[in-house]
Amino acid sequence: MAIPERRYPWLEAARLGDTAALHHLLAVYQPDIRRYAYRHCLMSDVDDAVQETLLIITRQLRTLRAVASFSGWLWRIVQRECRRLERRIFGFESFDEEKMESWLNAHSDEALHYDLVRALESLPHHYREIILLRDFDEQTIREIAANIQLTIPATKSRLHRARQLMREYLMSGMGEQDKPEDLAPPTEF
Repeated sequence: MAIPERRYPWLEAARLGDTAALHHLLAVYQPDIRRYAYRHCLMSDVDDAVQETLLIITRQLRTLRAVASFSGWLWRIVQRECRRLERRIFGFESFDEEKMESWLNAHSDEALHYDLVRALESLPHHYREIILLRDFDEQTIREIAANIQLTIPATKSRLHRARQLMREYLMSGMGEQDKPEDLAPPTEF
């Protein structure tokens, strides 16, 4: 859903700290957030997802770089909250989302690029290969399974484990001790 241009001044004012504009935006978008949450959350999580999304908007709107990107940013927040609440209910182990968010905000794009490259390089070949095929070459699970001669369930399992290792590497802070200017250029894959 695109943001109508007539709402851009409200968004910009709210982004710059106008509390009346922020309250207006929250009131205007709450029904849309609720409808979106009904489609993506468990029924028992809808109210929590809406409340958390509104809190995140209130806290983080100032960090929004472009008013035109508000719509996509908003829906990503709702999706993330639905997934977080679902993981909590089903008891999935997950990384700390607040830690991940603060880590992402604390790094420049260049630093993130180097950290991702280092994380990829740290993986054993068979894990690195599956990440590259899926996330960079955008192959389907079926295509990857055929290429690496594994069953589809084994391919899914390997991809899950590879992503888990990448996340653990990135969240462990191993890349934080080196600054991008101190690193050699990333190798090509």
